Amino acid sequence: MKRVLVTGGAGFIGSHLVEALLERGCAVTAIDDESTGRFANLASVRNHPRLMCVAGSIADPSLLDRVVADADEVYHLAAAVGVALVARQPIETIERNIYPTDRLLAALRARRRQGDDVRFFLASTSEVYGKNPKPVWNEDDDLVFGPTTRMRWSYGASKAIDEFLALASWRQEGLPVVIGRFFNVVGPRQSGAYGMVLPRFVESACAGRPLVVHDDGSQTRCFAHVSDVVRAVLSLMDHTEARGRVFNIGSDEPISILELAQRVIAAAGGGSRIEHQTYATAFDANFEDVRHRVPDLTRLRTTINYARRYDLDRIIAELVATYARPETRT
Repeated sequence: MKRVLVTGGAGFIGSHLVEALLERGCAVTAIDDESTGRFANLASVRNHPRLMCVAGSIADPSLLDRVVADADEVYHLAAAVGVALVARQPIETIERNIYPTDRLLAALRARRRQGDDVRFFLASTSEVYGKNPKPVWNEDDDLVFGPTTRMRWSYGASKAIDEFLALASWRQEGLPVVIGRFFNVVGPRQSGAYGMVLPRFVESACAGRPLVVHDDGSQTRCFAHVSDVVRAVLSLMDHTEARGRVFNIGSDEPISILELAQRVIAAAGGGSRIEHQTYATAFDANFEDVRHRVPDLTRLRTTINYARRYDLDRIIAELVATYARPETRT
């Protein structure tokens, strides 16, 4: 039986990954400090005989040693999440992204020197591209960050450091790593509390409140269902040719935020209006946004034959149905 560690296992993506791993027959340890996730997300499997839930952080050295000791695979999803959190707590964002990853990789390299070949998945983000002006982003494109005086870029920069650490562990010591850059993953259990746009919109529309669109709403994003993303992650970890490589993971069909709001309102029954809000009001006077964020998925498709099962209309319909039935929001 494969023994798997999932950091951030009580989070939005992490909880879906834990469920998928259990369905595969794995023994899973889910560790989470519940800073942004919650173990209630695992309610459907909490009593599963092959699941162990650990409250804590891998930044704790003794806990790290214990949960890593017998793992065959590690999926590292624990991180600071959301633009709103970055704007409010930049120090915590940087520290929570870099230090635990560094310590986790060090522990896995130590196990490799002892003859244990532990596979490692690093959840990264489209934020690492910064404000690269290309209309579509390829994994080998330059990372273009703004000045250090704008804290907005600290999240992407800190995740880029994580990627460098993981790839250095592969190149220097052969640690089998796979890096996935997530592009706007959405689905059940996602909270809008940290600035995630689609759950914010759906929650507001279902409650009949105005949908707040930042700036003029012409900025574009691509949205992928969490189940499609989890399938891609698991498939990449099964393919040896994915090791030591970086992959964009998500959808490559862009939509403007204004049109997204309009579609959500229509799906929820049309009772809400749209209000515009400046970035300065929403975040701070120095906030700088990325106008367009579209991934090139060629590498992902050629490596694992990736194909999405959810289009955006199906995603919105599912989320509207979820918010209409509060008992299903676990």
